[in-house]
Amino acid sequence: MKGLAGRQTRGLLIGAQMLCADNTGAKVVEIVQVLKYHGTKKRVPSAGVGDIVIVSVKKGTPELRKQLFPAVIVRQRRPFRRTDGTMVSFEDNAVVLTTKTGETKGSDIKGPVAKEAAERFSRIAATASTIV
Repeated sequence: MKGLAGRQTRGLLIGAQMLCADNTGAKVVEIVQVLKYHGTKKRVPSAGVGDIVIVSVKKGTPELRKQLFPAVIVRQRRPFRRTDGTMVSFEDNAVVLTTKTGETKGSDIKGPVAKEAAERFSRIAATASTIV
C-alpha cells in the first residue's frame, strides 16, 4: 500500500451507504469506521477514494449480512482534484471488500476504479476491468 500525494477530498461520512463493486455477494454496505483517520473533537470521520474503511453489509447474501469487513473506496460522487489539476467525479459511490492483509475478497470488480485506489492497492489494480 502506497501513500497518496497531497490532500484528498473526503466525500463519504460515517453512515454513508454505498454499492459493493465486487462479486462477493454483498450489494449495499454502510461505512462504520474510517481507519487511520485523525480528526478533531466532535468532527464526524470521513473517507475518500483510496481510504480503508470498516463496512457493515446491509443487503446481500445471508452469510455476509450483519457482518463487518474492511473495504477500500474505489469511486465517490464528490468531485476531487488530481495532482495534474483535473477534477474527477463518478456517478456512484462504491467499495471493494478486502481482507485484513489487503487482498480482494472477490475475483472481479464491476465498473471503473479510480487511479488513486489502483495505485495504492496493487491487488485492486490487477482485478479491475477499467482504471480511470
